[in-house]
Amino acid sequence: MTFGVILGIFNHLHFRKKFNIYLVSIPELLFMLCIFGYLIFMIFYKWLVFSAETSRVAPSILIEFINMFLFPASKTSGLYTGQEYVQRVLLVVTALSVPVLFLGKPLFLLWLHNGRSCFGVNRSGYTLIRKDSEEEVSLLGSQDIEEGNHQVEDGCREMACEEFNFGEILMTQVIHSIEYCLGCISNTASYLRLWALSLAHAQLSDVLWAMLMRVGLRVDTTYGVLLLLPVIALFAVLTIFILLIMEGLSAFLHAIRLHWVEFQNKFYVGAGTKFVPFSFSLLSSKFNNDDSVA
Repeated sequence: MTFGVILGIFNHLHFRKKFNIYLVSIPELLFMLCIFGYLIFMIFYKWLVFSAETSRVAPSILIEFINMFLFPASKTSGLYTGQEYVQRVLLVVTALSVPVLFLGKPLFLLWLHNGRSCFGVNRSGYTLIRKDSEEEVSLLGSQDIEEGNHQVEDGCREMACEEFNFGEILMTQVIHSIEYCLGCISNTASYLRLWALSLAHAQLSDVLWAMLMRVGLRVDTTYGVLLLLPVIALFAVLTIFILLIMEGLSAFLHAIRLHWVEFQNKFYVGAGTKFVPFSFSLLSSKFNNDDSVA
């Protein structure tokens, strides 16, 4: 999940939307790493510090992670010294990243729109040298983009102002932020679900062994062989269908969902432009339109 957010940063750099890095990607990374990254840190820390001999006195990671949000009155031993202060700092950073993630980009685009519109009213007819981002270009009026156009109608300016809808941008960003915050929890649960399924199927194999093989082995030697052969065949069939096919299929489907949906939604939107096949007739008409405008 973190790698998917990092790939999204490269997309913002490619499309020259650097403000998305500071207002979207960095808050997303802080939200994820301060909670779930810290959970991974506690797992590895307990694994490295405590051994099999001291495992009985080792604190529970589940209890420590729950106490991180509940602030209980009774303090536990903790994994390390200063754990309470570190967890409070992580919670403060997480809480501060949420409003930035919700309101940062819409407020920045609103400020950018107001600044560009005022600048375009006072001055027109200059050449746009550098396009910082698609949002900034869309917020520019037509008088700011076209070179040498000194006579701009007021209706075009009003149309350019009407195209910027702050409420729509705010709702879109809020929806994406809620999906991301809830997705971090659901994605983590999906990874844990793979581990839970493997444990469940392991327990099921023990049940099959206890209910089938032990029954055949407990019969006396006279009829034990006749009963043991079909029991072994039934155990082999159930093992192949339940433990191999079902386990492999469930892991395969979960892997597809985790990589296709819950990993790619961090950087891939899929709302590109409509494909238009190459045609010389369209190319010639485009050149004619450019010549007529010039």
